[in-house]
Amino acid sequence: MNIIIRPQKLSDAQRFFEILNNQNFLYFGSKPKSLEDERAWLRKSLERKKTELEYNYAILMNDKIVGGIGVKIDYHARHIGEIGFFVDEAYWGKGIAPAAVKMLERICFDRLRLIRVVIKMNPKNKASQKVAIKCGYKKEGRLRKDYMQEGILRDSLLYAKVKFSD
Repeated sequence: MNIIIRPQKLSDAQRFFEILNNQNFLYFGSKPKSLEDERAWLRKSLERKKTELEYNYAILMNDKIVGGIGVKIDYHARHIGEIGFFVDEAYWGKGIAPAAVKMLERICFDRLRLIRVVIKMNPKNKASQKVAIKCGYKKEGRLRKDYMQEGILRDSLLYAKVKFSD
């Protein structure tokens, strides 16, 4: 199983659209309404990379796109980044998300020089909790009314890893 991450491209739109519109994606907030919406998001993503505050990647397994992963750097605390990821349902449970998180984490700590990386998820998302734990992130708590999904403010769990231990 050969897993890599590479910067997202506009040509990834069709595959991302297919993955993100899976009805079993209950906890991922982005569901593009059309292929053109996904293309527009990718265009904006390429622009956001120029701000050096967001870096998004495609996850490939054996040269096929199986998901996406990215990091948003905190505008005010530029030593902190938040990782988000998704994997095609056909590839769930195969160790792809932990492998991709570890690859992006190395970029975060080594190239982007972040000190703290966090992963936030819906408390019901047991799979993402397992990914965070498997990658050595520590649960720091529950953030009440942290994000909006489908017009509802929802809680999230916060897991974090710091480059230097105390």
